[in-house]
Amino acid sequence: MAAYEFHDEYTLAETADKLGKRALQLSLIHSFVVRYFADSRQYYIPNEEESEPLTPEQAYMCFKKLLENSGK
Repeated sequence: MAAYEFHDEYTLAETADKLGKRALQLSLIHSFVVRYFADSRQYYIPNEEESEPLTPEQAYMCFKKLLENSGK
């Protein structure tokens, strides 16, 4: 059974934040912006092909893929 770092939408968003910060440290992305709302977050990754905001789920998958592909 896989061990996940998140259990609900809040912890998923927190995990996405951590992965985004890690991607920044490794220079895999130049920046990212998180817009906080009362019940959700939106993620923007400037200079990416998509200009639409990402959901926490999409941001998590994007950052996870970047980190896995970097091998770090």
